[in-house]
Amino acid sequence: MQVNHDRLNALYGEMDPANAEDVVCRAMEELALRMAHCDRLYRKGELDDLRRAAKSMIAIADQIGMDVLAGVAGDVVRCAKARDQVALAATLSRLMRTGEGSLSAIWDLQNITL
Repeated sequence: MQVNHDRLNALYGEMDPANAEDVVCRAMEELALRMAHCDRLYRKGELDDLRRAAKSMIAIADQIGMDVLAGVAGDVVRCAKARDQVALAATLSRLMRTGEGSLSAIWDLQNITL
């Protein structure tokens, strides 16, 4: 499952629908930007910055119910910290796939509820 529906429903229950929609949209945009930033940092070999960028994705992903994405971002943080290039390459690739899938899943949910 790409999205924790309980967490997303709780977010919508905590605020009015327009504000919740705004929070989700801003979080999705920020995650997409940070994913691209992580990819650029990896290609430049800037592992400390990559670790920080991936770590910053965890709270945002958790906020909107992207538990799997948050977990994979944590894996990227650990691989970057360990300087394990092989594991980092695989895990960063997984982050991109998971992120795209999670963003698509939330986008699809929003289209259903609109």
